Amino acid sequence: MAHRVLVIPGDGIGAEIMPHAVRVLQALRVDFEFDYADMGGCAIDEHGTPLPPATLAAAHAADAVLLGAVGGPKWDDLPTDKRPEKGLLGLRSGLDLFANLRPALLFPPLADASSLKSELVADLDMLIVRELTGGIYFGEPRGITVDNGGRRGVNTYVYDEREIIRVARVAFDLAAKRRRKLTSVDKANVLEATQLWREVVAEVHADYPDVELEHLLVDNAAMQLVRAPKQFDVVLTGNMFGDILSDVAAMLTGSLGMLPSASLNSAGQGMYEPVHGTAPDIAGQNVANPLATILSAAMMLRYSLHEADAALRIEKAVADVLDQGLRTADILPAADADDLRPVGTDEMADAVIAALPRAP
Repeated sequence: MAHRVLVIPGDGIGAEIMPHAVRVLQALRVDFEFDYADMGGCAIDEHGTPLPPATLAAAHAADAVLLGAVGGPKWDDLPTDKRPEKGLLGLRSGLDLFANLRPALLFPPLADASSLKSELVADLDMLIVRELTGGIYFGEPRGITVDNGGRRGVNTYVYDEREIIRVARVAFDLAAKRRRKLTSVDKANVLEATQLWREVVAEVHADYPDVELEHLLVDNAAMQLVRAPKQFDVVLTGNMFGDILSDVAAMLTGSLGMLPSASLNSAGQGMYEPVHGTAPDIAGQNVANPLATILSAAMMLRYSLHEADAALRIEKAVADVLDQGLRTADILPAADADDLRPVGTDEMADAVIAALPRAP
């Protein structure tokens, strides 16, 4: 049977890049059935809501969701609950996509594009597992109130034991298949919710005796990411800390334009999206890097569609075009390099398709 994939192009460069990711998937000679839906700013303009009910229904019916990006300054003046990002949060919650996987993998030709010295990031291969449907982004009560004392903003950082256990098991399972080291990040010295986080992760660890577990406070973890990032294998953390740390890790690899992500539920259904945003300042100019979205499609093949060979073919093709010296603007060094060739969005995607190994 064909794999049913819901494609949500979204806004900005998301909509510009997505057709290229679909072309890459079509070139694999794997059977897909693609459906399309609106979410984010374009959905607000067209349907009056960032997450139309039809989009959520289509996502439930799909084997996986491939997302571009949502948001932009055009919608920044809307009330918080009407902004494009609410559609993204609603889709995560609606599908119960509780485990976010963000790899920080440095392709060797891009070592000089990192913000750190190349010797610190060469051969970097780490994975951040972020809890995605709990924590301070979803906790209640929340909001802004006004009384005689002025305005007061409230957000609630809350996790229950069940939420921690299920994401911890995802992280431990992944660590067991990698280098058998898990770093759990919290702020247990001041936040009771993360004291519970640390306790529960330690309890789950009892079922994974072959995986080394360490605990780090989030401020120390941030420092270690820029001091010695290769010490990490799998990093497990909550929603807010994971949001911040994964962007720090992204820059170690040279550009947000290189990093994919996966968000999974307990059934293995997932939403796959690049880490970068909509970049409206460069949208439509044929300069955006399509590789993060293409690599997100590879993650979709691996984690939700069980097409590991096809995923490897995409990843090899991306590595090959980088070895050939092709660079979009975000990964092109400031200094001239005779062995590198600047390319746009279209040409980079064409090169990946041309480099795809034949199916076995």
